[in-house]
Amino acid sequence: MVRLNMFLLLVAVFCALSVVTSQHKARKLFQALESEQDRARQLEVEYGQLQLELSTWATSPRIEKIARDKLRMRTPEASKVVTASSGGLPR
Repeated sequence: MVRLNMFLLLVAVFCALSVVTSQHKARKLFQALESEQDRARQLEVEYGQLQLELSTWATSPRIEKIARDKLRMRTPEASKVVTASSGGLPR
């Protein structure tokens, strides 16, 4: 009977240690999950900011200003503009 009690005590201690260990691992994994979710939110904010910056850099007035100032381009005169039509092209 004493052996059985000792065996059951040992099993109970082992189970208790297993529960504590698994709870500790679960808490650590939950903490890691939360930190990764925070990082994902930060990346989403940064992506939104980059999208906004990209749309700002690609605006027509900005491109025209760079073309005029840096590349010394200008709008052609209306009489020199030729419009091509696709009427005679095969499909």
